[in-house]
Amino acid sequence: MEILETAAALQTLTETWRREGRRIGFVPTMGALHEGHLQLVRTAAAENDVVVVSIFVNPTQFNNADDFKFYPRTLESDAALLQGTGATVIFAPSVEQMYPRPSVVRFDFGPLERVMEGAKRPGHFNGVATVVSKLFHLSRPHQAYFGQKDWQQVAVVQQLLADLSFDLKLVSCPTIREEDGLAMSSRNRRLRPEARAVAPRLYEALQLTAAALREGLSPGEAQQQGAEWLQQFPDIELEYLEVADAQTLQPAWAGPSAEQPLVICLAAWLGGVRLIDNVLVE
Repeated sequence: MEILETAAALQTLTETWRREGRRIGFVPTMGALHEGHLQLVRTAAAENDVVVVSIFVNPTQFNNADDFKFYPRTLESDAALLQGTGATVIFAPSVEQMYPRPSVVRFDFGPLERVMEGAKRPGHFNGVATVVSKLFHLSRPHQAYFGQKDWQQVAVVQQLLADLSFDLKLVSCPTIREEDGLAMSSRNRRLRPEARAVAPRLYEALQLTAAALREGLSPGEAQQQGAEWLQQFPDIELEYLEVADAQTLQPAWAGPSAEQPLVICLAAWLGGVRLIDNVLVE
């Protein structure tokens, strides 16, 4: 499995694959891989002829300098984990390769980025859209694979594909969880033992909120119940817990239905580490 470090090398390779009629799958990551990432790669390998996995900690999507500074960089161990998953090539560029000059293009996703992550992390989705656009142009995939843990990101990238007429399909895959329910995340390895012990309560709060919705509580009532339940855990600093329309991500005013599924999203700080999670309610 080859590791490419330059944009030109990846572009040359993927252009060759396209000419040869090979179907390309693409899995964008920031490294510090876990089973959730590996499952995305396995799925991509099962559905395509070749698979590109990018490993790049993108500075433009961080609005917290410490979060960027301390984000794990583990390329050697990541490459070892990818062995046997079906990955064909790793693209691990430097910041200079991806941004030879400062990007001046600005994306605005309207209501999609005025809520939750977009509201709490100004500029985040502009950085996501910029780097994803660059990676799509370089890897030229037929299908790109994203995890549903980043539900809002998936919605934003879907909008990006539609608005800019990218000729590829986005495949969103279910969140992979630890045995205790905690959503797998590269940031989990930064949790101190005491924070890791309480982290599964986030998923429990989502499940509690979903159960309240199914029992007939209004979205506002269910949301309040979930947030109040988390208050018993002083190590958890809840940033938001919101019940939203699963498609538009706007606040929900009615319960879930087959025609209008809801998504419950949350973000919280545990010992200086920010985690996000969500569950779909249909």
